[in-house]
Amino acid sequence: MAMSRSLALAFFFICSVASISSTLAATDSFLQCLSASIPSQLLYTQSSPSFTSVLDAGIRNPKFLTNTTKPVWIITPTNASHVQAAVVCGRQNNVRLRIRSGGHDYEGLSYRSERPESFAVLDLVKIRSVRVDTASNTAWVDSGATLGEMYYAIGKAGSRVAFPGGLCPTVGVGGHFSGGGFGMMLRKYGLAADNVVDAVLVDAKGRLLDRNAMGSDVFWAIRGGAGESFGVVLSWKVNLVAVPPTVTVFNVPVTVRQGAVDVLTRWQDVAPVLPDDLFIRVVVQGQTANFQSLYLGTCDALLPLMQSRFPELGVNRTHCKEMTWIQSVPYIYLGASSTVEDILNRTISMDTSNKAKSDYVRKSITKDVWTTIFGSWLARPNAGLMILDPYGGKISSVAENATPFPHRGGVLYNIQYMNFWAATGAGDAQKAWIRDFYAFMAPYVSSSPREAYANYRDNELGVNVVGAGGVSSYDTGKVWGEKYFKGNYQRLAMAKGQIDPDDYFRNEQSIPPLVSGK
Repeated sequence: MAMSRSLALAFFFICSVASISSTLAATDSFLQCLSASIPSQLLYTQSSPSFTSVLDAGIRNPKFLTNTTKPVWIITPTNASHVQAAVVCGRQNNVRLRIRSGGHDYEGLSYRSERPESFAVLDLVKIRSVRVDTASNTAWVDSGATLGEMYYAIGKAGSRVAFPGGLCPTVGVGGHFSGGGFGMMLRKYGLAADNVVDAVLVDAKGRLLDRNAMGSDVFWAIRGGAGESFGVVLSWKVNLVAVPPTVTVFNVPVTVRQGAVDVLTRWQDVAPVLPDDLFIRVVVQGQTANFQSLYLGTCDALLPLMQSRFPELGVNRTHCKEMTWIQSVPYIYLGASSTVEDILNRTISMDTSNKAKSDYVRKSITKDVWTTIFGSWLARPNAGLMILDPYGGKISSVAENATPFPHRGGVLYNIQYMNFWAATGAGDAQKAWIRDFYAFMAPYVSSSPREAYANYRDNELGVNVVGAGGVSSYDTGKVWGEKYFKGNYQRLAMAKGQIDPDDYFRNEQSIPPLVSGK
């Protein structure tokens, strides 16, 4: 028995050394391959002096700075040929790529792994141009650009054009478009992905493909179906949308003592059926519901509309702030003292870590439930917040299978739950709050499946299981995939089977391939 144990340990040691040697050889070969096509100043190893600063510059959640599997390499390409070389070299040397545009992935899967593995981060921070064509009211936007950089370039092109993306200016375009992307104009113009008309993709073979070359199924898939599953989307062509020269915003906080429960209960039925030019979201925190609005028009036009359709909120002229659309971008997200130039700032505060989850509401939540939410859940010392975004209008008029994003007709609003804790803390109480609150909400939100938004990625919904052949399981992926994509999950897997059947572009929640005939 002792001899057998010694032999087993020796065998394990030999195998471990062989595995380490094989990994080192692969990474050496990977570097040699990359160096033939990519300048050395764009490549970072873990021993590079700038490795940590380059990696951390794109991390948006401090909890991922430690206790996570980090990449072996970081590649910061400046053009398409560098990306193609990275893919080809990665395939040849069994080094997988994770693609980072802005780093806002809620689970950090664009730059970290939850499993021990050797991988490289392809950071698109240097592929970030925005090219606006005012003649055709279109723009080509690189995946490494932030929403703020895109909005700024569009704002410079004129005061009558805009783009219907999200609020946070530091979010990367690539990830935002890949999951759908919505913001304050979703009821007027739908998702960001609804307005994508072409794209440039590097596939798992290193080919550079436009919309026609990638095929209709893959082009459908990258617009809301987790685009990093299908390759590296370098650039997106989008249609710009029309806005008036003057828009109006307002912020109206209502406390529980002022009747927040009644106003919020009423909001559920009103907000999704208002005219499409009017969007009113709610941030619910503590004992206050803060109603935030963007209206595509003047205060004079807004006030009678609010008086007739939503008088319970009590909006008056003192609440109105008139400005251009591009001025509204920093005002809504950064505050009244911000300037348009502030949306170009790519840095964010790293004082707090966070966790998020999401839901969709298809039937109004009753007043007594809101009373419990305020009186119990939001009154707790470690409570987080809820963000409620109303649907209806354009986003709901599109068929569920028109894009991978299926949360359309019948949805009243989306809920995002968030909680925060000190960057250096464990956040156990805050994580428990959000999980328990999410469980409490189950009877009041969508079911079969309980829908979730792909851009609010949540690994607690499930993660991929990789089979013996090195390919993620389609059936295991259903557990989380149908929550994000409902009936579109199967079509996404089939598109993945067309473009990447070997599952090279893979992470914990990437789309598994479903290959016809297998």
